[in-house]
Amino acid sequence: MSLQQRCLYTHSLVLVVTLLLLTATSGDSDAVENITAVLGHSVTFKCPLNQSTPVEGLYIQRVENDKVEFVNGFYGSRPMDVSSEYKDRTKVNEMELSVEMRNISVFDKGLYKCVVFINNTPEISEILLKVTAEYSVPTITKDCSKPGDGGAGKSCQLSCSAVGGYPQSTVRWTGINQSLTNVIYNRSSADNESKTWTINQIIMHNCDQPANISCAVGGAVSHTITICETESFPFVVIAAIAVVLVFALLLIFVMVMKFYFCGRQTSVTGYEEADFDVSLADCHSQLQHLKGDDETLRDLRHSVKRKCFSTQSSTDVQIEQIVQFNTVFKVA
Repeated sequence: MSLQQRCLYTHSLVLVVTLLLLTATSGDSDAVENITAVLGHSVTFKCPLNQSTPVEGLYIQRVENDKVEFVNGFYGSRPMDVSSEYKDRTKVNEMELSVEMRNISVFDKGLYKCVVFINNTPEISEILLKVTAEYSVPTITKDCSKPGDGGAGKSCQLSCSAVGGYPQSTVRWTGINQSLTNVIYNRSSADNESKTWTINQIIMHNCDQPANISCAVGGAVSHTITICETESFPFVVIAAIAVVLVFALLLIFVMVMKFYFCGRQTSVTGYEEADFDVSLADCHSQLQHLKGDDETLRDLRHSVKRKCFSTQSSTDVQIEQIVQFNTVFKVA
């Protein structure tokens, strides 16, 4: 047997004996130390130990279902046989007597044993590793009905959801009257690979007054929303009503002005026609009294004609009057 084979055989034998000793003395360990790691980050296992005490070796082992699995460690200058599960993501610090484990997953949670060899005697302590993952900021939504929409009063359907957290958590509501709330949907599901959780909840809230509410899942809190607000016309509706009113007022104004000017034009036209008839009658009457061949009468007739014609605005009317006058008086 070669020297290397004998060294490996000796190391394996020491490891087996150590595991047997750990199993036999597990009841003599002190209180369990709790440490917490964040999913995807790293954690360091450190055994409670007086740094001035000479240490020959240190092992970190995992205990699961009454089975002990070697994680990493050292014993003098002997090489350690580390499994592929931990070989690339654990690192031993002999100066600080610690083992760092990187890229923590949910599967790493559980009980670990820290074995320190002092004067070839193992001292055992237990470490309980807990794994956590922060949930995403919860998504909160609302769908509120108006009074009379299928019920006597206003109500709001509220939903809250968050993903990617560990361990499993529940939805917590703040700013809401729980006595007016009913849970209509509640579901939690774990991802098959990462084992992180997705949390969903939907509740129905009967409004009694306006409220500012939020929801939380794990340590993550949603933004605040307002529910059960007092009914008011939306700005768009108000603007539309204002436009319609302005248009209606303009239309009424145009119609009033149209009727006003049409009526006035009719009145003026009627007045002018009546005035024309009176003037024409006056002219006939005056000219009837000025018949004769006397030169003075002829001058007076011409004067009356000019005066009558100067009061008319229409050329056609003037021509018609001249024809009438010439026909009556036979004046060239």
